[in-house]
Amino acid sequence: MEELERVAGAGAALGKVVLAHLGNGASLAAVRDGKGIDTSMGFTPAAGVPMSSRSGDLDPGLVWYLAQTKQMTVQQFHRMINHESGLLGISETSSDLRDLLDRESGDIRAAEAVAVFCYQVRKWIGAFAAALNGLETLVFSGGIGENSSVVRLRICEGLDFLGIQLDEIRNAAGEAVISADAGRTKVRVIHTDEDMVIAKAVFRILGEAQTRQGTQRNAKEIRE
Repeated sequence: MEELERVAGAGAALGKVVLAHLGNGASLAAVRDGKGIDTSMGFTPAAGVPMSSRSGDLDPGLVWYLAQTKQMTVQQFHRMINHESGLLGISETSSDLRDLLDRESGDIRAAEAVAVFCYQVRKWIGAFAAALNGLETLVFSGGIGENSSVVRLRICEGLDFLGIQLDEIRNAAGEAVISADAGRTKVRVIHTDEDMVIAKAVFRILGEAQTRQGTQRNAKEIRE
């Protein structure tokens, strides 16, 4: 969001934005007036869209079903949804989307894994557009979102009703703005510097802690 404001201005950052951070872990967020109002992840990162090896959303009844039919333990279920599901679970060969795209023409399971991933991301974009009561900017980020023009194109197919139209040349080149000029919704590709974001958060928290400690010391000295 900081980078969106820098490259597109405060007006875009304060508009109706969907962030699609697609990588080894993947999640989407709905942002309005610069504040997140919803996210695809839930209590744990395993929720939301299917990822490299995380399942994404599942029917809660699956826990009971697998316990009854497979005698699956809680520990086994935890491992399955975090390390053996998603692209890896569907394809049964790889958790790397690049591998699956290379093999999809001759491997139906690889093709299914790619199709499910793109469908689920597209579905969340539609859901968040409804939550935002419209959509003005769609941002792709993360290893897949930044680097796979094929996946971006497939995700955006059928989203014309949201004003999303990709310029195939811009998309293939991985330009900063990949939407067509005629599209109502701007579609952008933004590099994510997660290390920098984490470092800033740590400095902010440490600064707040030091401020609180200083305030408490001053209050104590006044009382004394």
